[in-house]
Amino acid sequence: MVFTALFAALFIAASFIKIPLPFSPVPITLQSFAVMIAGGLLGAVYGFWSIFIVIILTACGFQLMNGPGGFAQILGPTGGFIWMFPFAALLIGWFSDKLFSGKKKLTIAQTVWLLLAVYAFGSLLLYVTGVPWLAHYSPKYDLHGAYMAGMYPFFIGDAIKAAAAALVIKALRPTLPSIRPIKNK
Repeated sequence: MVFTALFAALFIAASFIKIPLPFSPVPITLQSFAVMIAGGLLGAVYGFWSIFIVIILTACGFQLMNGPGGFAQILGPTGGFIWMFPFAALLIGWFSDKLFSGKKKLTIAQTVWLLLAVYAFGSLLLYVTGVPWLAHYSPKYDLHGAYMAGMYPFFIGDAIKAAAAALVIKALRPTLPSIRPIKNK
């Protein structure tokens, strides 16, 4: 529970690091980086809950994600990205759990797979709901405009966040065995 709360706090702190873009309602934040780290280090279950708790509290009106809180934030222009955060942490955690199962160190090939999984689930998956929601929410954007404002400008930054997260996960995950549930044999 403590690690779940700590990673929820990390996600909240990452939400307050925000660079608005003049051409897009989607700012540059470190939220996806925190999601990647939470999933990769806590595993599927605890990674999911650490992010889901913050989103539920935000929906209840707490101003935890550098916005007004409440449903206005969860259903705003970035809502589609926000909804997918816990599932991204879950999938990154699941993949990380599989990669590190019984291992303390990853091979180069496994590290590349970790990087690809972190990028796919921690960045690309967010676009699956984020971009269509942006197009639906804002009359200013059709689907192509939503891609231009909510996806294309973020590819390079997301790749950098994924690479950094994969390196952090690779380095720290073997040192944190006590935060995952112990399976009875």
